[in-house]
Amino acid sequence: MTRTALDYDENWFEDAELARLRRQLPIPYVNAVPVRVGEAGNVERIGLLLRTLDDGTLGREIVGGRIRYHESIRAALMRHAENDLGPMALPVIPPAIAPFHIAEYFPTEGTSVLHDPRQHAIAMCFIMEVRGECTPRADALCLDWLTPEETLRADIAGELGHGQVHILKAALTHLGFSI
Repeated sequence: MTRTALDYDENWFEDAELARLRRQLPIPYVNAVPVRVGEAGNVERIGLLLRTLDDGTLGREIVGGRIRYHESIRAALMRHAENDLGPMALPVIPPAIAPFHIAEYFPTEGTSVLHDPRQHAIAMCFIMEVRGECTPRADALCLDWLTPEETLRADIAGELGHGQVHILKAALTHLGFSI
């Protein structure tokens, strides 16, 4: 019987192969800005993860990660929401899935406002309503629910890593908040 890429565990690459590919190809990602919506349908809170960064400092990030081979964008969003926010987060993915923004991370600082030293990554960015209880997992220490105005405070915005403050500002603009 012929094996396909789908037959391999996790449908992903070995570490050495991924490292090689990261040096040669853009890698597809999803980013999601978690939001709480009030009864009137307005965004009242925005969730930002607090993580220990690669350099050992604390920083904030939005939900996100790679899209696996043969994984739909919807499935990738749900997987990363569960990985980052916990299994009871109850994220809502709209039936007509379309990103509000496309972000491009470059490995060379100064090439773009978004920086990922590991790779050139292209991220489809979504606003994701979360209705359930969040219990951050993996390397996330906590999830803070902030008002849209609080997310733009210099101390909070300054903690967003990799230039993700620009994705946050694009999300707020898309939602109708003045920046």
